Amino acid sequence: MSTYVYGITASSHPALSEDLVGVGDPPRQVRVLQAGELAAVVSDAPEGLRPKRKDLLAHQAVLAEAGAAGVVLPMRFGSVAPDDDTVTGVLTERADHYKERLGALEGKVEYNVKASHQEEAVLHRVMSENPEIRAMTEANRQAGGGSYDDRLRLGEMVVAAVKAREAEDATEVQQALEPLAADVAAGPESSGWLLNVSFLVDRDSADEFLAAVDQVRNSHPHIELRVNGPLPPYSFVEPGPAEHASSAAGPGIAQE
Repeated sequence: MSTYVYGITASSHPALSEDLVGVGDPPRQVRVLQAGELAAVVSDAPEGLRPKRKDLLAHQAVLAEAGAAGVVLPMRFGSVAPDDDTVTGVLTERADHYKERLGALEGKVEYNVKASHQEEAVLHRVMSENPEIRAMTEANRQAGGGSYDDRLRLGEMVVAAVKAREAEDATEVQQALEPLAADVAAGPESSGWLLNVSFLVDRDSADEFLAAVDQVRNSHPHIELRVNGPLPPYSFVEPGPAEHASSAAGPGIAQE
């Protein structure tokens, strides 16, 4: 049977509750596989697993219990290896890497920050900062709206100015928060966000980091910031047993 991997810990990690269960219907019993100084928190993998709310919450609950007792390298939902031996084999093969990551993530959490522009506010700012756009807008107004070419040119100028402001604001937000983080990881680009970045933050400094986020909000009212956290440090764990095995173990490995 395939093995579902929740996370990696040190083998000295305190024992988990004997009645802890994870994903699946019925929920699978969580167990620990040890390999030298490392251990993996796993369960049997249910067939046809999909990211349903119940299973997503179960995955998070297992990581929450493991993380409450000490540092854990979290795997993303859907990390499945062919069997237990594959998991322990990868732990052994990449022991130095995982031990380094456990040390680096001790006492740290992840905050994901996404930034977007408030459309009316950023247009007002672009107009106020760009005399040429203001002059053309006024000229078109006095000309009853302006010609098609004039309107097209004005629209192109506004789009270019907004794009430039997006790049500048993304840099400003990241630079304001980076000094309070131990590490930074860029998230996938997606439409609608000018910034999608995860910050690795000392748990004891979380209030200071969130205060810095509020300061950025106050100083950049045309930017909407969305903060998700504290989270297990998903973005700062490089390949886990399931991902690493997928390059060599062939079919049967699933990753969300």
